[in-house]
Amino acid sequence: MSFMQAVITAAGLGTRMLPASKEIPKEMFPVPFNNGFKPIIQIIFEQLFDKGIRDFIIVVGRGKRVIEDHFTPDYDFVTYLEKVGKEKQAKELLSFYSKIENSNIAFVNQPEPKGFGDAVLRAQPFVSNEFIVVAADTLLKNVPDLVPNSFLVTEVKDPRPYGVVILNGNKVVDVEEKPKNPKSNLIIVPYYMFTRDIFTALKEIRYNEELQLTDGIRLLIRRGIEFTAIRVDEVYDLGNIENYIISMRKIIGLI
Repeated sequence: MSFMQAVITAAGLGTRMLPASKEIPKEMFPVPFNNGFKPIIQIIFEQLFDKGIRDFIIVVGRGKRVIEDHFTPDYDFVTYLEKVGKEKQAKELLSFYSKIENSNIAFVNQPEPKGFGDAVLRAQPFVSNEFIVVAADTLLKNVPDLVPNSFLVTEVKDPRPYGVVILNGNKVVDVEEKPKNPKSNLIIVPYYMFTRDIFTALKEIRYNEELQLTDGIRLLIRRGIEFTAIRVDEVYDLGNIENYIISMRKIIGLI
């Protein structure tokens, strides 16, 4: 995925994680991952960086200044850590800051929470070609390679709270957002690779309160654009309290 751009969405209100998410964005919640203890969004950024991506667009909303601050190197703090003998912590921060310094990062504001599709659409002025989209509330142990017009899927017991996928082999036949009567147990894992066609589709969707990314995908499928589903198993959904706790236990090996 070298030379690819990545859009990381982190603009949601995090209401499912209240009251903890009132002042701390859920994307900044800490997770023990690969021998470190890092915010969710930092882990996603570093995984994508390690796959060769250097151009990042991070979509944030009101009250998310802490995310921008986290991605602003603070070398005075590193110096302080070294001074008081916290060399390991200083080294970890320097590694993160090096990745930031070697990346192009733009922050885009989503003034109102109008849905995942609207958040992605906000990145359009900064995207030049094919690009990755990741929602910053889901982690993977390993991020697989994606191809244009593809996304990840996994199987769950209750797919109703998610975007549900109908497949023919690996070809996506249809997608539906939070259906009452799901047609399969396969759901979208929010790691996608799009062409700029997704922006055109999203602009044509009429909606009331929220613009869903699945509606844009569905429109493109109906116009004959083929989407590929890539199956993954080790998925950590951190978007609500119950799943956060379950994922934390899995990550640290308790279950």
